[in-house]
Amino acid sequence: MSDSGQSPAERHDFILKRLQKKGYVTVSDLSDRLGVSEVTIRKDLRKLENRNLLYRTHGGANLRNPYVVERPLNEKAALYAEEKQRIGQAAARLVSPRDSIILASGTTMTQVARHLPDTHELTVITSAMNVALEIARRKGVEILMLGGMVRHNSTSVVGPYSEEMLNGYACDKVFLGVDGFDLEYGLTTTNALEASLNQVMIRTAQRTIIVTDSSKFGRRGFRRICGLDLVDRVITDTGVDPCVVEVLDDHGIEVDVV
Repeated sequence: MSDSGQSPAERHDFILKRLQKKGYVTVSDLSDRLGVSEVTIRKDLRKLENRNLLYRTHGGANLRNPYVVERPLNEKAALYAEEKQRIGQAAARLVSPRDSIILASGTTMTQVARHLPDTHELTVITSAMNVALEIARRKGVEILMLGGMVRHNSTSVVGPYSEEMLNGYACDKVFLGVDGFDLEYGLTTTNALEASLNQVMIRTAQRTIIVTDSSKFGRRGFRRICGLDLVDRVITDTGVDPCVVEVLDDHGIEVDVV
């Protein structure tokens, strides 16, 4: 679109329609599409936020509040269930015979565990009781269940003891779910102790693979886990904005859209 003769109302209409379609927008993308400066876009977003039509974030805007609140596991499992199943299947295909892997907590991680190959000899370290139970009866899979303080909302463990248990291990891959994935701020979760454990998991593994549905992009949880520099691969669903994929690709991150 051209800047010539373009009114603020026309820009606002374009922004809101794109928000309805994608769920979030970035300042740089809107600037390119509308042919105006990023300063103009930021002013537009501020005006629209004042009318309670969107939520501004660092670098863009969301249709809904970008700051994540913690939900019980059963509520989270019902959200984007089909997308999480596809993501779990794709993640499980990345596991090779005799791999040692870490599966963090989260509803998407349940799907990863559910689709792990039966034919592989694997060592699985996990902080999530639901994940351990999912694979407990599989032959050829050794499970190390971390100990620590149990989080009732996620049925997973956190705390210094779980972190200390990881010392001395070296794993091939860590599969990590997140509550928020902001392209500038990084990966976040709603719980500070879980973020700390996730950081140790990342240090323990050679490759970090993020499994997350597209609703998590442009959002932030309470505590930061890491920046994009520590991420090797992202698996997400077809609802992801192509601009997000482009940014991840520019950072040298492999992206699987399923």
